[in-house]
Amino acid sequence: MKTCFILGIAVIGLGACGGSSQDPGSETDIALRSLIQRHGLRGDPAMGRELPSIDEPLAQLGRKLFFSKSLGGDRDSACVSCHHPTLGGGDGLPLSIGVGADDPDLIGPGRSHPDGDLTVPRNAPTTFNIALWEKGLFWDSRVENIDDVGIRTPDTDFGTSDPDAGDSLTAAQARFPVTSADEMRGFEFVLDGTNADLRTALDQRLRDDGRWGAEFQAAFGSSEISYARIAEAIAAYEDSQVFTDTPWRAYVEGDRAAIAEPEKRGALLFFRSRAEGGAGCATCHAGDFFTDEGFHSICAPQLGRGKGDGFLGTNDHGRERENDDRNYRFSFRTPSLLNVSATGPYTHAGAYDNLSDVVRHHLNPRAAIDAFDPSLIPLAASDDFDRNTQEMLDFLEVSGRGIGSFRAPIELGEQDVEDIVRFLETLTDPCVLDRECLSPWIADPATDDVDGHLLVAIDGDRNPL
Repeated sequence: MKTCFILGIAVIGLGACGGSSQDPGSETDIALRSLIQRHGLRGDPAMGRELPSIDEPLAQLGRKLFFSKSLGGDRDSACVSCHHPTLGGGDGLPLSIGVGADDPDLIGPGRSHPDGDLTVPRNAPTTFNIALWEKGLFWDSRVENIDDVGIRTPDTDFGTSDPDAGDSLTAAQARFPVTSADEMRGFEFVLDGTNADLRTALDQRLRDDGRWGAEFQAAFGSSEISYARIAEAIAAYEDSQVFTDTPWRAYVEGDRAAIAEPEKRGALLFFRSRAEGGAGCATCHAGDFFTDEGFHSICAPQLGRGKGDGFLGTNDHGRERENDDRNYRFSFRTPSLLNVSATGPYTHAGAYDNLSDVVRHHLNPRAAIDAFDPSLIPLAASDDFDRNTQEMLDFLEVSGRGIGSFRAPIELGEQDVEDIVRFLETLTDPCVLDRECLSPWIADPATDDVDGHLLVAIDGDRNPL
C-alpha cells in the first residue's frame, strides 16, 4: 500500500503517490476526504509510538501471569477471566463474573455464579490498544495521568500521585484487579490487609512456589519477584495488544476500495456535525483513536448492583465518584471505537449487545430508555432499574447535563443507522476476529503453565477459547 506524505500530512484519496491529475473518486470520496483532513486524521493512532512486541521476554512473562490463577486470591480467577483475546479483550458479558464462578475456566457467555448474579458492577473494558490511552484508564479514569506530577490511583487521594504507580498507566492499572474482592481478590485472602499487603502476599506466593524465579530471570535478568515487576510484565503483555490495521485506516491512508459506499456514507454521518446533517459522533469519538478521553453522560441504562450510589445504593455516579464534582454525575469515559464490533456488550453497564441499538440510543436517549427492557438481560436485571433510571433522568433534566440529543434528538432514518453501523465495523482489525491471528496472545498450556494454575479457558460449549 502506498501513502504519500507532504510536510507530514497524508494526501488522502488519491489512490497512489501521484499528483492532482489522479481520479479523486466519487462525490462521497471527495466529501469524506475533506472531513478526514478537517479532523486531522492520519489513520494509525499507534504511529510513532514505541510499543512492546508479544515476542519479547517481558511480554511472554506477562502472558503467563495474565493467565495465571495464582494471582487470584482464591486461585479461582485470573486477569484473563474478564479479558480474553478471543472475546475482544473483554468477556462478552454485560457485567463480569470474577471470583466464585461455578466453573472458573469457563469464560464469557455461560459463565455463572452460585448466587445467579453478575458480581462485578461495571462492564469489562477491552485490553486491546490499552497502550494508546494517554489520560486515564477504567470507566472513571481512577488511574490517571496528572500533568507533570505522576499517576494517580485508588491508593491515593484525587489529584495526588501514587509513588508506587510506576511510569505507565498500564502498569499502574495492573496493580488493581487483584485488589478487588469481586474481580480477583476474593473474600478470604488477606481479608483485613491493605492493597499493599495483598500485593506483597501475592508476590510472596510466587516466591514460595519456587518455579517463577526462572521466568523472572529470563524477563528481567534477575530472579527477584516483586509486585512492581509483576505489574510491569502484565503491562508489557497488554501493551503489545495493538490492533489498528483496520479497513478504515487503509482508506485514510489512500485505498479508496478499502471500504464500500454504505460505509463511506456512514463515515460522512459520523464525522459531520449536526448542523451539517450528520450525527456529530466525532465530537466525542475524536481522532484516530476515536475518543476524546473525556467524560460524558450518554444517559446509559444502569444495570446490576451498581457502585453503591443513589437513593437505593445500586446506582453508579461514574466520574463524580472520583472527583466529587456533581457536574460529572452519571458521566463515564468515552470509549475508543477501534475494534468496536468485537468488544461488546456496550456502555458502562453492558446495556446493549449490538451496535444498532447503541447508535439509536445516542440519537435519542429518552426514546431508547423508554423502550429498554432490562428483563432481556436477566443476570444483570435489577428490581431497582426504574428508580435508578428516574434518578438519572431527573438529575440530567435539572442540571442540564447529558449529551445534546437528550434534549434535542437527532433525526436520522433506519438506513442512516445501518450506514453508521457499517462504518463502525470498518474500525475493527481483522486480526481480532481470527483465533489463529490472536494465538500469540493466548497462553499455551504446554509452555505457559508455570505452577499448575494456568487458566485454560473454555466457552459455554466447553470448547477451547
